[in-house]
Amino acid sequence: MTALPRGESPGPSAAADDTDVVGSAAAVPAPSAEDAGADESEAQETEGTAQSAAPEGAEETDAAATDADTAPAAAVLSEAEAELAAQRELRERIEKRKAEKAGPIAAGAKLSGQAADLLAAVRAVESGEKPGAAFFDSPAPRRTAPAPAPVRAREPEPVLAPQSASPEVVAAVTAVLAEGGAPETLAGPAAETLGAQAADVLRADPWQLLAVPTVRPEQADGFARAVLGAGCGPDDERRTAALVGWLLERAALQGHTALDASAVRAALAERAVTDPETAVQHAVAEGVVLVFQDGPDDQEQEADRDAEPDGHEAADGAGQEPAQVLLGLDRYALAEESLADGLARLVNACEKDADWSEAAAAAGSPSAGELIRAVAAGGLVAHTGGDAARAEPAALIVAARAVGLRALGATHSVDGRRRLAEALDEPSAAVTLAGLLSGAEGPGRDADGAIAVDLLVVLDAPQLDVETAAILVESLPDGARLVLSGDPGVLGSAGAGRVFADVLAARACPQVVSRTPDPGPIGELVSGIGIGELNQVAAPGKEVVIVPVQDAGEAVHRAVQLVADSVPRAIGVPSADTQVITVGHGGSAGTRALNAALKQRLNPGPGRFGGFDPGDRVVHIPTPGRTVPGTVVSADAEGLHLDCAGTPVVVPQERVASSVRHGWALSAHQAAGMRWPAVVVVLPGDAAQGLSRAWVYTAFSRGERHLSVVHGVDQALPRAVALPPSQDRTTRLRALLEAQQTVTS
Repeated sequence: MTALPRGESPGPSAAADDTDVVGSAAAVPAPSAEDAGADESEAQETEGTAQSAAPEGAEETDAAATDADTAPAAAVLSEAEAELAAQRELRERIEKRKAEKAGPIAAGAKLSGQAADLLAAVRAVESGEKPGAAFFDSPAPRRTAPAPAPVRAREPEPVLAPQSASPEVVAAVTAVLAEGGAPETLAGPAAETLGAQAADVLRADPWQLLAVPTVRPEQADGFARAVLGAGCGPDDERRTAALVGWLLERAALQGHTALDASAVRAALAERAVTDPETAVQHAVAEGVVLVFQDGPDDQEQEADRDAEPDGHEAADGAGQEPAQVLLGLDRYALAEESLADGLARLVNACEKDADWSEAAAAAGSPSAGELIRAVAAGGLVAHTGGDAARAEPAALIVAARAVGLRALGATHSVDGRRRLAEALDEPSAAVTLAGLLSGAEGPGRDADGAIAVDLLVVLDAPQLDVETAAILVESLPDGARLVLSGDPGVLGSAGAGRVFADVLAARACPQVVSRTPDPGPIGELVSGIGIGELNQVAAPGKEVVIVPVQDAGEAVHRAVQLVADSVPRAIGVPSADTQVITVGHGGSAGTRALNAALKQRLNPGPGRFGGFDPGDRVVHIPTPGRTVPGTVVSADAEGLHLDCAGTPVVVPQERVASSVRHGWALSAHQAAGMRWPAVVVVLPGDAAQGLSRAWVYTAFSRGERHLSVVHGVDQALPRAVALPPSQDRTTRLRALLEAQQTVTS
């Protein structure tokens, strides 16, 4: 494996250092969990933003689009009245459907298979027919608590902020927190998380404070001792149940939809729980988590249990450990079940073997023609490739529209939508996924609440989390085709799940692999990283430049110099079009330190608007996992006014601290799905443990014309690239998809 090129720096001030050979680095202290490992995680991407407990009614719009022609002006009055009556009836039906979907799912409604079993188990526990613990060792997923709001009731609205708790509720919570010695700053988040009865809930069960994202177990323990007195202990059932839920919530922030039960028991033991097994069983019985048992002999084991009159396992199965026991939160379980069923519906409901041969023959590349033929033959297709391969789904959309289909392309970011629109014959056929689901973009919904589309191509598919994917698939009408397209080498979604990777691994549908390489030195470099090689590339136009540094302070100084001076002067890319990407938010060269230095150089000011000034480059995080770049325009009593790619956004004052960050420097997770003319990747020495092949691949591929690497990690970079990518998330979607294929075959 060869090293990265040590090319000449853009600008004379850095030329000498660029030609130096990086010496062997001294021992570097390992970064803390907060600043290196967890800092780059999806949890830190939102920096304290409440995780996605979704508001209800997300998937419905206020009105449905219709294709009825306008009546002629000379129409008689009775026809006009009939038309108005029909419209009123349509609106009533839509409102009725919206009201039904906003409530809990009725038993058996729109559910089948394992999802229906979950709800049936809930009914059994609620009626007293069976205890919740009876489902702990069952191989099929069982619900042991009342059903929550449906998964699809998540509102990915890009601008509107969630409703704040009433002053009365906040005041009551503040009083309870004061009794327990907890800071009153937690009152607002606790009231929003726990609802109108938050004060009573905290008095009865102080460990419910763990539901607030920033609270840790030791803090909740101290609060509980102050509220309950000496009567509470480490094995208090309220404590152990809250800890199990907290562990699963924390895992979800890392992308997991489930955890191995043994890992949960080990974590409980570390928290002074003397009987983790009993604690887990109690959490299952209380409906805090669901239990799943995956293995090849699940159905046989279930039959053995059913055959026993006492409900116990057969003697020959006694003491056997299941292949794997997983614990998961109910909303992710329902999301994965719903998504698996929805994908199967798309596969089976569409028209097979449509004749798109002419469009395929006229496609601009062999890969595009192959994609068109695959989509014509099935309802679900996976497409993989780099950034240049995005031209192939664009060609598919154009071809589908040419044969009269309603075809759309949905991207992860506004920047992705802009780039897709440039490749389409009709720019309005490019939307963001959040805008499509909220109704702000796209064709709207039909009378049944489904998106009025025949073909939907989702680009940047690795950024699709399981909850959003479930909402999306449920929103597609019967007969629609879905294409998931993306680069499997990039980092995964900020939310829980690995939808694209699971679909690929399960081979749940035809897969089209693009043969269109990314061009230029950056494309060559990134292609090598994708297969584990950090190759030296020729960069005659300074497309790739390496700037060696010795410490974090020098890394910050060089990054600022590159953005403010060297890249604009030598490459011709202005500072406003150059993006800095680093490993984490904390640390001496994290996004916070870099943004402070870049603001001081590029837009100095007192930060009188909550730390921001007009002209500041920022990112708005309207929901966890979504990063919307923008610029500060002004601020007033209404809030902070931003310009996000031409769209005005007003962030309420109380939301500025949690949802707006300076944006000259981003993490790689935040930058996923976007590209800039020039990118400066900062790799300080204390970030070595945060590197992986996927991280390097994502960060290095964000630059279109130029990539500068501020290199301070020595051999940690080639080692990270050489390590094979691992299954870094525990999910159940792949197993569900494979089980469906086994049943259908």
